Amino acid sequence: MASNGKVITCRAAVAYGPGQPLVVEQVQVDPPQKMEVRIKILFTSICHTDLSAWKGESEAQRAYPRILGHEASGVVESVGEGVIDMKEGDHVVPIFNGECGHCIYCKSSKKTNLCGKFRVNPFKSVMDSDGKCRFRNKDGIPIYHFLNTSTFSDYTVVDSACLVKIDPHAPLDKMTLLSCGVSTGLGAAWNTADVQTGETVAVFGLGAVGLAVVEGARTRGASKIIGVDINPEKRIKGEAIGITDFINPKEIDVPVHEKIREMTEGGVHYSFECAGNMDVLREAFLCTHDGWGMAIVLGIHPTPRLLSLHPMELFDGRRIVASVFGDFKGKSHLPLFAKQCMAGVVKLDEFITHRLPFEKINEAFQLLLDGKSLRCLLHL
Repeated sequence: MASNGKVITCRAAVAYGPGQPLVVEQVQVDPPQKMEVRIKILFTSICHTDLSAWKGESEAQRAYPRILGHEASGVVESVGEGVIDMKEGDHVVPIFNGECGHCIYCKSSKKTNLCGKFRVNPFKSVMDSDGKCRFRNKDGIPIYHFLNTSTFSDYTVVDSACLVKIDPHAPLDKMTLLSCGVSTGLGAAWNTADVQTGETVAVFGLGAVGLAVVEGARTRGASKIIGVDINPEKRIKGEAIGITDFINPKEIDVPVHEKIREMTEGGVHYSFECAGNMDVLREAFLCTHDGWGMAIVLGIHPTPRLLSLHPMELFDGRRIVASVFGDFKGKSHLPLFAKQCMAGVVKLDEFITHRLPFEKINEAFQLLLDGKSLRCLLHL
């Protein structure tokens, strides 16, 4: 491309302060440095992690100005020195939980999907190679990065470890969902829990991640998938994707875990907490069956509160674990996952509830804030 090696001036949605509307303005994007890739973003979307960062709910999320966004798909514009697994024109998906392939974590293929250098890190706001930003505004002020990706921009620069090359025939709009929400939820059902045919599942919080768990449990043949949400409208979407039962905690007169134990002869095999609420997490833990139940934490918990859990409660055989990016190793596993989505194994259409042009990004934030969207796809 004619822009190869040059600074690119393009649009980006910049966060200048907590809760302030994003400012769509012209920014400058530097060329990629060693082991970096500059990509043209074609589609991006918003998840609750972006919403949390926009609100500035934790100290780690208060670096300003900043370009948020970590769900996207696009095309490689140029590559930096040392990048050999991607080239100009490749279709790619950025990932917030990278995979360098060389560190002790990446080599422990069956132990963890974390990377020593490029794992998810909300405190990281600059590039790894030189500790600098690749974005500047019109006044030359550096603009910070977000979660290894910063996809709310026509162009962005990411470490090659945080970019996955996918099949060029894959529909890029739908592949955006693989950057975070769908991979996180479905992977938790497939990889973390390894749900088997006939097993039972409870999902607390029917947002995009929770519904992705439902999709994962459905494709594995779970016999009962219980959706739990205080929004009665979530029942319709949940049933469309695969829940067999729905519980609104506001409409029952007993604790949710008691109701689920009653429905499942003692508790579910697996529960998934996707709400980011400490009280909900305790209910999710208690609703699993003693002896073998497992509660998987997926929700983001910005609160300093600690989980109320007595060690002896674990002696009944219940376990509680967390799952990062659905235990997918991005560069190793996502290309195959993308092909499975293309083959119809996973239903992605149900997750895209709205489509808007990039300029209306603040409307997309409001839709998610109001609970009216799962994923609003923004086309650049």
